[in-house]
Amino acid sequence: MSLSRRGLLAAGGAAGALVATASAAPPAAAQGGPTRVRTGFERLAADGYRLLSGERVGVVTNPTGITRDTRHLVDVMHADDRVDLVAVFGPEHGFRGTAQAGGSEGRYDDPATGLPVYDTYLKSGQPLADVFTASGVDTVVFDIQDAGARFYTYIWTLYDCMVAAVLAGKRFVVLDRPNPVTGRAALGPVLDKAFATFVGREPIAQAHGMTVAELALLFNGEFLTAPAELDVVRMSGWRRDHFYDATDLPWVPPSPNMPTPETALVYSGTCLFEGTNLSEGRGTTRPFELLGAEGIDRAWAEAANALGLPGVRFREAYFAPTFSKFQGKTVGGVQLHVHDREVFDPVRTGIGLLVTAKRSWSGFAWRPDNWIDKLTGSTRVRTMIDAGAGTDEVVGAWQQDLAAFRAVRREYLLYR
Repeated sequence: MSLSRRGLLAAGGAAGALVATASAAPPAAAQGGPTRVRTGFERLAADGYRLLSGERVGVVTNPTGITRDTRHLVDVMHADDRVDLVAVFGPEHGFRGTAQAGGSEGRYDDPATGLPVYDTYLKSGQPLADVFTASGVDTVVFDIQDAGARFYTYIWTLYDCMVAAVLAGKRFVVLDRPNPVTGRAALGPVLDKAFATFVGREPIAQAHGMTVAELALLFNGEFLTAPAELDVVRMSGWRRDHFYDATDLPWVPPSPNMPTPETALVYSGTCLFEGTNLSEGRGTTRPFELLGAEGIDRAWAEAANALGLPGVRFREAYFAPTFSKFQGKTVGGVQLHVHDREVFDPVRTGIGLLVTAKRSWSGFAWRPDNWIDKLTGSTRVRTMIDAGAGTDEVVGAWQQDLAAFRAVRREYLLYR
């Protein structure tokens, strides 16, 4: 991974005033009250959409693209004569959010606005560029709330759309939103490019600790063969140590199984259970906080608590998923209870839970397709755990790669 400043330089131009004025974020509310955070869209609108003046605009978004009074930005922009909104592009789960995991809404005309909605899910490269060309847009705008994990696919929708915008000769604008689990640090293994998929296109850390605008700059500066004509509109009022509830912004689930910011807090670690034969809690009211399978008893919770992982405790739990793994069956396992999120490390916790699940339950197995390798970014986690490695040994194995990523990441951070 080579250092490059071209992505940062590309953040100037027409967006220069918006970018520059966000550089001094006000301090967080010291006595517990939320801080007023203005999203990229809010700042764009307050500036009269000057960044989009004279352009035919298409928006890549989903239900999270809202104003602080919960109106969708597509509805707001469509009703405003100052912006020429001509198309919407829907990712996984769809623009209006009607599809479950692994699904999308397809091509249709939005009943509320009459705008054509194009499906981007599972499209990349030239096929996605052809969608942008067919839509007739000049500029593609991206505004989707992320969850902070490498395998949360919206950041790769961002990446794929940037690549396609280059191929189609379209300008690209990213409207920033908070990383809900803070932007303090990058954590976890870095993807080996040999394992690139839609849950990880490029070598970034499992918990990247960046906002979508920062990621766009990183992608543009480090990974795209040809850089996009990129502008980013920064937030104001957001700091790197802000959890989502430190803002005054409403939370909209970015996908059906990300119901709360607390889900996002554990997700970058416990989503690893998608790569096993255990339930990751889909089909419950606490996805990624409840984990289990038939035949697991209290031994797993006891073993997990014995690790002394910082900021979290594990409760013996029983649940019956309404869909996905073990649908309609009562399973045993654990519920995570994060009691100190300042010291909680979701990725170390996920590894500790994998290690103890394998040691305490004879039925433990990886998914036959080795999906765990796609989630962790290499074979290393799976093979080390199979060989009997403990939590510290597994976590220690990726520290050199993580340090290198952190050095590159630092060049693209926009907030203190």
